[in-house]
Amino acid sequence: MPKMKTNRSAAKRFSVTGSGKFKRRRQNLRHILTKKNAKRTRRLGQGTLVDSANIKAVKKLLPYA
Repeated sequence: MPKMKTNRSAAKRFSVTGSGKFKRRRQNLRHILTKKNAKRTRRLGQGTLVDSANIKAVKKLLPYA
């Protein structure tokens, strides 16, 4: 059985925590920031965990994570 390939774009977007959960960046922080209030932009700057509904899809892209 050959080695499975890691999806490189997914590897740059997700990282694994110590407990095995997947960490990700939030969306909506690239442009059109003038209409977003300061509280919202601070919250968007923080990372968050991948939702449980999407973990299976992420694990398929990152077989060795």
